[in-house]
Amino acid sequence: MDSAFIIEKSVVIVTVFAITMIMAMYSTWAERKVAAYLQDRVGPNRAGWGGLLQPLADGMKLFAKEEFEPNTPNKFLFFVGPAIAMSTALMTSAVIPWGDQLEIFGRTVELQATDVDVALLYVFGVISVGVYGIMIGGWASNNKFSLMSAVRAASQMVSYEVAMGLSMIALLMMTGTLSLKEISEQQAGMNWNVFYQPVGFLIFLICAFAETNRTPFDLAECESELIGGYHTEYSSMKMGFYLFAEYANMFISSAILAILYFGGYNYPGMQWMIDNVGVNTANLLGIAVLFIKICFFIFFYMWVRWTIPRFRYDQLMHLGWKVLIPLSIVNIVITGICILAFK
Repeated sequence: MDSAFIIEKSVVIVTVFAITMIMAMYSTWAERKVAAYLQDRVGPNRAGWGGLLQPLADGMKLFAKEEFEPNTPNKFLFFVGPAIAMSTALMTSAVIPWGDQLEIFGRTVELQATDVDVALLYVFGVISVGVYGIMIGGWASNNKFSLMSAVRAASQMVSYEVAMGLSMIALLMMTGTLSLKEISEQQAGMNWNVFYQPVGFLIFLICAFAETNRTPFDLAECESELIGGYHTEYSSMKMGFYLFAEYANMFISSAILAILYFGGYNYPGMQWMIDNVGVNTANLLGIAVLFIKICFFIFFYMWVRWTIPRFRYDQLMHLGWKVLIPLSIVNIVITGICILAFK
């Protein structure tokens, strides 16, 4: 393994990490702007033009706030909880193909930190570990409201992971691969999977809301019942990690939705652009197209949050176990019949 390859991959990893952090940071600004627009308010407009420096001001505020630790016998786990939540939120970005490739100084640079054959399985594995960050944090807080919130979050995420996994089986039956890169390549020329798997896409989208604890599935954080949820006892940057992890998860889940069902970085006429304009220009435009799709889904998350009220917890469980799971199983059966009939 030559040193140029190591440097190349290091630059890609650092760039992906930085983009994920920036997108998550400015999603907080976009959340407040979208909420203000939907509620006929102005929103943040003091720090920088249009409030663009507000995320930096919020970050500095969290760093400067006093650290508070509850009287808990599990101080180590109290620190580990937000670290797990933040780490798992960032780890999933490693296997996402942000574009095809670029020609730089005579080298072909793949716009993906690592391309593994089981990328989708890796994403699901990391997401599953993320529940430990919430559960440990709520349990170690020595607070009954935090513990109740953690139990809610754990049962919610485990329940909806079943439906999400089943919705993926139908897609994998069609694509025949777990590689996100190959799934993106198969959708070239507007051959998007959403046209063949609309039910699977709908199930995955609903489950993504539940996995990221977004309204109407924010039962783990509802202030009217549980004060502030599993991070009630957290302050300063430990609380900031939990809040930041939510927006990072939202960004990553939007990227996965765009890649699995909406062609990822592919766009109509991409091959013509490669042949007539150049690989770099065509693929840079592909990166821009992917981020437009991601931003649309992030906006959709925010739109739903400020439009629909949260469910009751029994409604949440009913939807997951009695509606989405049976529907995803029916979708698998129908997909199998269609593959056999039209093969």
